Amino acid sequence: MTDIELIHGDSLQALKGYGDNHFDVAIVDPPYGLGDRLVKGGAKGGMGTMRNLADDKVTTWDDKIPSPEYFTELQRVSKNQIIWGGNYFLDYLGKTDGFVVWDKMNGTNPMADAELAWQNIKGTTRMFRWHHFSGERTKKIHPTQKPTQLYKWLLENYTSEGDLILDTHLGSGSIAIACHQMKRKLIAYEIDAEYYERACKRFKEQTAQQALW
Repeated sequence: MTDIELIHGDSLQALKGYGDNHFDVAIVDPPYGLGDRLVKGGAKGGMGTMRNLADDKVTTWDDKIPSPEYFTELQRVSKNQIIWGGNYFLDYLGKTDGFVVWDKMNGTNPMADAELAWQNIKGTTRMFRWHHFSGERTKKIHPTQKPTQLYKWLLENYTSEGDLILDTHLGSGSIAIACHQMKRKLIAYEIDAEYYERACKRFKEQTAQQALW
């Protein structure tokens, strides 16, 4: 297995094939159930405007949150979890003594000021402050794309070098770039073929650029 393995497929079905505690940490960003949205021109579900994408693809993957079975399998196959949007899944995840808060530093932007991740690794709530695309001159390829720097911060503070990381919803591939840079192993799944191809292309371009330096 290579250190970074990106797979086009259904993560829930894949999880059923792994043994208990196979992964050191799952870092996932599943659908929040906020409704379908028009990726480029605008959005529904109170999510604001989605811009800087290559097309006007209408997506419906965010119509509903994952099934209870998904959360059961996720917690079975990973020793610890960091779950973005965890405030939407508390019925399945239960109590935690510490969230991760991403302060987006949006200013007057109509989008949310922050996002929350449920985590069971450290019993404190910690905050990461970073504007969505600060220092990242990259075209947005996914409506919920998170900055690579955010994932690097998570890896530095919640994982160790050489850990095997799981991502069930690869999206834009930011976590793959971060794992490559931070020397973590990763197995990541993306069910949407178009987003998968975009993420793979972005990963190859970013890591090739890094190799030149």
